[in-house]
Amino acid sequence: MKHIFKIIAVLAAISAVWVALLETSTVPRSFTWLLPIYLVVALGCYGLFMVGYGLMFFPTCPQEVVLLQQDIMEAKDFLSKRGVDVSSD
Repeated sequence: MKHIFKIIAVLAAISAVWVALLETSTVPRSFTWLLPIYLVVALGCYGLFMVGYGLMFFPTCPQEVVLLQQDIMEAKDFLSKRGVDVSSD
């Protein structure tokens, strides 16, 4: 629930800045109307960058590999007891 309030607060702050820029003449009105589009494009670029960075530097977790292999063996045993063929031919 706290995360939702943080998101709402950030959106309210961005909206307040945008409305303030629309009301004042510090930035031309034609540029101010495009700011939400620029924000969405910037957030999309940031998201793509973070996904790419996460894929490039994906951590290896040897402990998790062992746990996953144990889970796979348990699932194979469970399914073979139920009569399901789980051989990897």
